Amino acid sequence: MAELKTQKNDASVDGFLGAADEKRRGDCYALLDLMREVTGDEPSMWGDSIVGFGSYKYRHRSGQSGEWFLTGFSPRKRNLTIYIMPGFDRYGDIMAKLGKYKNSVSCLYVNKLADIDLDALRELVSQSYADMKEANAAGGC
Repeated sequence: MAELKTQKNDASVDGFLGAADEKRRGDCYALLDLMREVTGDEPSMWGDSIVGFGSYKYRHRSGQSGEWFLTGFSPRKRNLTIYIMPGFDRYGDIMAKLGKYKNSVSCLYVNKLADIDLDALRELVSQSYADMKEANAAGGC
């Protein structure tokens, strides 16, 4: 089986964020602070473009296994991508308060933090992080 390219590494989070697009840099540092506060974890680089917090081990039905972050973000060219690993189905009440965003399975896409309610984001990150930790402890990831 091929090894997953995106893995935790020792690259500098501050170096990565410092090199981010100037218009995104402030939002990146605000997300860094928010996630550090909510998770109590220190950030790590995952691959060359994701800042992740915490980790869990997973095993797919296919037999592939690995390690992934519990929550994180990446300053992409089009938007900020915020990773909510359990997905969004169970967080409808929070999502209704969030503001302007798009999402896919586990990715929340925002143009800028000013477009969303930061208290709702804090609640979403906190709840999804706790849910992932609980699932991991129960062996369900």
